[in-house]
Amino acid sequence: MRRGVAIAVTASAVFTFINLTGACSAAISKGPSIVPKPVEMSLDKGRFVIGRETDIVADEASKTVGDYLAAALQLALGYRLAVVDTSAAKTTDPKSGNIFLTIDSSDDSLGAEGYRLSVDKNNVRITGGSPAGVFYGCQTLRQLLPAEILAPKTIADVEWSLPCLRIKDYPRFAWRGVLLDVARHFRSVEEVKTFIDELAFYKINRLQLHLTDDQGWRVEIKKYPKLTEIGSWRKGKDGKPYGGFYTQDDIRALVAYAQERFVTIVPEIEMPGHATAAAAAYPYISCRGAPVEVQTKWGIFPDLYCAGNDQAFAFIEDVLSEVVELFPSKYIHIGGDEAKKTYWKKCPKCQARIKAEGLKNEHELQSYFVKRVERFLNSKDRILIGWDEILEGGLAPGATVMSWRGVKGGIAAARARHDVVMSPTTHCYFDYKQYLPGNPKVHLYYIPLQHIYSYEPIPPELDAAQAKHILGAQANVWTERIPTLADVQRMTFPRVLALAEVVWSPKSGKNWQDFSQRMPQQKRKLKRMGVKYFEAPKE
Repeated sequence: MRRGVAIAVTASAVFTFINLTGACSAAISKGPSIVPKPVEMSLDKGRFVIGRETDIVADEASKTVGDYLAAALQLALGYRLAVVDTSAAKTTDPKSGNIFLTIDSSDDSLGAEGYRLSVDKNNVRITGGSPAGVFYGCQTLRQLLPAEILAPKTIADVEWSLPCLRIKDYPRFAWRGVLLDVARHFRSVEEVKTFIDELAFYKINRLQLHLTDDQGWRVEIKKYPKLTEIGSWRKGKDGKPYGGFYTQDDIRALVAYAQERFVTIVPEIEMPGHATAAAAAYPYISCRGAPVEVQTKWGIFPDLYCAGNDQAFAFIEDVLSEVVELFPSKYIHIGGDEAKKTYWKKCPKCQARIKAEGLKNEHELQSYFVKRVERFLNSKDRILIGWDEILEGGLAPGATVMSWRGVKGGIAAARARHDVVMSPTTHCYFDYKQYLPGNPKVHLYYIPLQHIYSYEPIPPELDAAQAKHILGAQANVWTERIPTLADVQRMTFPRVLALAEVVWSPKSGKNWQDFSQRMPQQKRKLKRMGVKYFEAPKE
């Protein structure tokens, strides 16, 4: 289910848990709590202590990450560590007591996002395959420190030390994502920044912003001001306007903030369905061409972009032209799901398009629509990504598929040599419940922590060549019934920690018991960060 539409699945498909407590080869870790679990870690004796004399020594490529680390530590420390370059005299002393950040792109085993972290009594050294790798090494460093380091205020009487150890780490998948639906309930710029920080702490590197839907349009488009003047507001329960939108300056600020944390914001502009808010602003883009109101209810609605109207396509291209200028993401998400084709069947323009293009039906008309949009995005050097309905009627040549209705769409796309992000309702829908009284074995809308941890993004039906098309996995936080940031946090945490380990750590290293034993420390860290995470009541 994406937005209230039940998907028939068997109990065995939803609740077959793999044996994570003893069958895998990974030993239960006795070391510090790090999530996601590193590829390799060995502990040594002793501890490194951070003090006022500690410098962050960064090469030129790592300086921005060094500035980030200094700022991240400053509030709890009560002072800011100096960020100096590698030419500083103090750095030549092997017992300098510094944190060293360097890039080594020659280490092919790390890849761009991998890193090595070594801690001894005298120094901390983080070496990354790129600045992203150094950043992830810094996130691990933050997890190694006492949980108080994450507090938004100065904490006294704490020894800021971390254990001596050696870590080699790199991600299993390139796409480690979370979707935040800001169309149903708008989240402010500061709230989105807070969410980005929380995700980046666990090495999530994609945030898909669901910016448009029947209930609201959330991004300023200069050429079409009514999209935000009209489309971003709906009638609230009290009769007052409810909504909001991001100005283009807001978007630029969010993109820059995310980039500093190596998170790519992927915009989603829904089409051809979920277009009521757009049609409320500019009725001519729909088949009816009649005035409508921004929806106040949840569900699937019939007003689509008119696939027979070239003016509608001109509108879409104008919108996407501004979107690609705002978002540097290689991928632009166009939705493509739940397009109820009632009006397409009645629309003379759509029926004329079907005839003129030699199409068989409205499913092929949707394929025509998606392919036409893809050609435009390709002209902007971008890749179209959409929900698995874009497979219906024929997949656009270079499109990437996000498989949400189970895994069949992902399997079909990978077999056809298309890239895939796995996001099935069975494991990745974080608007589903985490707990039910009595803990029933079977419930369609119940996804507890252990079930997410059991997820394997690569279906066994794929051979090795096809499996390479699985880019990773993504959790989706649809907000129809999640109105506040605290609600978003409760639905996301700690479940996203399980998904982070699924998409980062080696498959052979997964161990539910080990993961569970790391959770108490992680919850202390979440509490210090101010995250309103979910805690199941004791029965």
